Amino acid sequence: MISAPELLDLLSAEAPVSGTALAERMGISRAAVWKQVEALRTAGLPIQAQAGHGYRLARPLDRLEPSAIRGALSPVLRKRLGLLEVHWKLDSTSSELQRRVQDLPDRACVFAETQTAGRGRRGRMWLSPPAGNLAFSCLKRFDRGYGALSGLSLAVGVAVARALEACGVRGVGVKWPNDLVHAQRKLAGILIELGGEFFGPCHAVIGIGINLHLPAGARAAIAQPVTDLDQLCGAAAPRRNELAAALITQLCEALEVFAVSGFAAFADEYAQRDALSGCTLRVDDPRGAFEGIACGVDARGALRVRTPLGERLIDSSEVSIRAVPT
Repeated sequence: MISAPELLDLLSAEAPVSGTALAERMGISRAAVWKQVEALRTAGLPIQAQAGHGYRLARPLDRLEPSAIRGALSPVLRKRLGLLEVHWKLDSTSSELQRRVQDLPDRACVFAETQTAGRGRRGRMWLSPPAGNLAFSCLKRFDRGYGALSGLSLAVGVAVARALEACGVRGVGVKWPNDLVHAQRKLAGILIELGGEFFGPCHAVIGIGINLHLPAGARAAIAQPVTDLDQLCGAAAPRRNELAAALITQLCEALEVFAVSGFAAFADEYAQRDALSGCTLRVDDPRGAFEGIACGVDARGALRVRTPLGERLIDSSEVSIRAVPT
């Protein structure tokens, strides 16, 4: 059976290609071509059928290319990067790193065009239609233990916001503890999973997903307001390889700073990008839900919430939060 990437390489956004031509070039039947096309459509790829003409892509796919990503990195970073892989399909880029964590070097980076079991915070699924977002994970090793990594998700959020701004995307905020938003609509998410020794050394697998072209079906399946770069930038949206290179650049730089100085080096910039500051929140704490006003974070990156009974500090592992409509 022909693979999905091979079929996509034969399709074009410029002109339709007939089913007969596709079948001949792939050495399969027209029925097999139709089956592959339907599978790709179901996965979320924008393939149109034009009666009497064949199939065409509704938009260029802008596939990720390792050589293009590497070429956009600085010479110094190209030498220091431990690994760069692009896969057509994975269960999860973070799972791929976790499976190989003992053998991979520091700053190993993995991308996937689509994920079948992408993970979000608290076990939620991260929807990842083919070429519809940027699914990426990076392995970072630390000499110190878990305690020195407080605030890491916020520092990574700052790095992702910097990468988006470097590609022309303005107005991105960091929403505690691990989202990036634009006008309170989710644009990207971060998931950090720790391993190694509690007191060090340890490692972090940092998963990042950025919405680029979310199909209507994917939007409907997400239980919160979302946005993507198509909506925010239109024709000026960054190319995927450009964004991938900017993400690697900003993340690797931020992780080196964090390894030395911790969250303190990012506290001021986080405060400028804090999407929750001043918002009324409902905090669903296992000890009892309550409401309060978000008023920044403390030196460890814990959320500060002002309540009628005084300020409470919220750790990201304990609760989920949502803004209260006004």
